[in-house]
Amino acid sequence: MRARLDTCGELVEVVLNAISLFFIVAGVIASLVQSIRNRYTRPESYPLHVYFRIKFGAWLVVALEFQLAADIVGTIISPTPGHLIELGAIAVIRTFLNYFLSKELNEEMKLSNSESQKTEP
Repeated sequence: MRARLDTCGELVEVVLNAISLFFIVAGVIASLVQSIRNRYTRPESYPLHVYFRIKFGAWLVVALEFQLAADIVGTIISPTPGHLIELGAIAVIRTFLNYFLSKELNEEMKLSNSESQKTEP
């Protein structure tokens, strides 16, 4: 029974990591396409790099959540003290990454919104 549970947990961990990778790759592609499209349809809006960062940052936040979930599952499978310490460190680092990334995205959006309102008549 334990072996089946470990195998299932390993599969879930791999699937969660694959989903995270999918979000990163899809995020790069979607953000780039949307940024270029936005640049040509609304040239007065956000600069290309700002628009890309806002769009891609949202994808990265989701990808980081899936990676954290995969790490939690991996630790559940083999809860050694070393793995628990590693999970704690990873959780803290990813939590800070998510916090600061979300904060930066909100600031970029506010700044870009205020700049676009200045240019409107």
